[in-house]
Amino acid sequence: MQPPTPNQPAPAPSTRPPRILIADDTPEAVELLEAYLAGTDYEMAIATDGEETLARVADWHPDLILLDVMMPKISGFEVCKRLRANPATRDIAVLMVTALDQTSDVERAVEAGTDDFLSKPINKTELLLTVRNLLAARQNKKGIDRALDYFDSMQREGP
Repeated sequence: MQPPTPNQPAPAPSTRPPRILIADDTPEAVELLEAYLAGTDYEMAIATDGEETLARVADWHPDLILLDVMMPKISGFEVCKRLRANPATRDIAVLMVTALDQTSDVERAVEAGTDDFLSKPINKTELLLTVRNLLAARQNKKGIDRALDYFDSMQREGP
């Protein structure tokens, strides 16, 4: 499958399980997130810096990114901004997972375009509920977009 171009959305997923990209440079944090998500019906992949995160997004098309803020090469804030600026990636759900917990950090995350924000140490129940809700919201949005596209095509065809 070819990666999307900047103006081309990712191909619609088939009936595959939701894909979660864990983007964190700390092996212990990655292991913990994987352990918390173990036993779920999610496909998971890992990226360990901002550049790798953007590359994995382009070739793997995740539905959700668990994004650490403080990563090498490109910060999570910048990764999120780039995702939101690209029409092919702007609808990917982003959950910032970070040790930062100041109000100003949350504000920066929101300004960057995150969908939600969890501070470390992560509570398993809170993580699982947030992941489930973000994936459900993304699925609902895709359904609405498909319905709108259908109605637009019907209007173009006329009576």
